[in-house]
Amino acid sequence: MGQRLTQIVTRTGDDGTTGLGDNTRVPKDHLRIQALGDVDELNSHIGLLLCESALPASVCALLVDIQHHLFDLGGELAVPGSELLRQTALLQLDEALATHNAALPRLAEFILPAGVRGAAQAHVCRTVARRAERAVVALGTAEPLRPALRQYLNRLSDLLFVLARVINRAAGGDDVYWKSNRLADLLYTSDTPRSAP
Repeated sequence: MGQRLTQIVTRTGDDGTTGLGDNTRVPKDHLRIQALGDVDELNSHIGLLLCESALPASVCALLVDIQHHLFDLGGELAVPGSELLRQTALLQLDEALATHNAALPRLAEFILPAGVRGAAQAHVCRTVARRAERAVVALGTAEPLRPALRQYLNRLSDLLFVLARVINRAAGGDDVYWKSNRLADLLYTSDTPRSAP
């Protein structure tokens, strides 16, 4: 990418535009800037998640790697035509998903974004990852983008869901299940409980 920041306050954005890494200027509400902002927000929320003292060491190491990969992804968004996010980043998510998911009990019900604070923050990260993915998809309909960018965000949101469950269990808790009146009506007729479909 271009040059390192030497001055934070430039006033060049006072007119409602911002500069990309290829020295072009675009409006601050441009689809590319929206996608960049969502990825930046996601990375910030992951930084907040990393402040939790009770996270398993393996989860912390994984999240730090993810922060670096999100910087690569953001860099690729900031410099049209560049390729910074590597295939190994996607493979790491796939491996982490397989490893952590294998250690969890199978879900038969919906869960709430709740539990210990670290798990709740992981769910916040998950929802911001989904928004970033939507922004990247929207940008990809207007401009050419590598599929790896949306694929990374899609898999990352899945992983963050799994990590929320991992974090709850590491803290001695469990998933918080959704109490659906409609589902309860389907499963329990009169006094005879039935198994979930």
